Amino acid sequence: MKIAMASDHAGFELKEAVKNYLNNQKIEVEDLGTYSLDSVDYPDYGKKLGVAVMSGSYDFGIAICGTGIGISIAANKVHGIRAALIYDKTTARLAKEHNNANVIALGGRLLSKEEAYKLVDAFMHASFEERHLKRLNKINEIEES
Repeated sequence: MKIAMASDHAGFELKEAVKNYLNNQKIEVEDLGTYSLDSVDYPDYGKKLGVAVMSGSYDFGIAICGTGIGISIAANKVHGIRAALIYDKTTARLAKEHNNANVIALGGRLLSKEEAYKLVDAFMHASFEERHLKRLNKINEIEES
């Protein structure tokens, strides 16, 4: 498994923690920045992550900003991205099962490291349920129109 990650300054510390957590599980992580607590603009990193995920080189992406809201909105502007803001194990699981999300967004100022680990695990261990394909196709139609 190969995962791309990106954050702004508000998500930097949580990104580092989640990256180390995944690396300790022998999961390959590509860190797309930011690389410090210096202030940056989350749309730049949401776009960078979305483009990377759409390249096909990654199984999915993890986006982190202060709340997860802004970076998920930015990532969703990249054609083909389905970024889901997750905040508990249920939304993490359903983001994959129902929506086949290819990016998950976390709130760096809202989640503890331990909570974030549980959410990432719940998403990674879920599988898309084909019965929802009709709805995803409708989303794709909206995106194409």
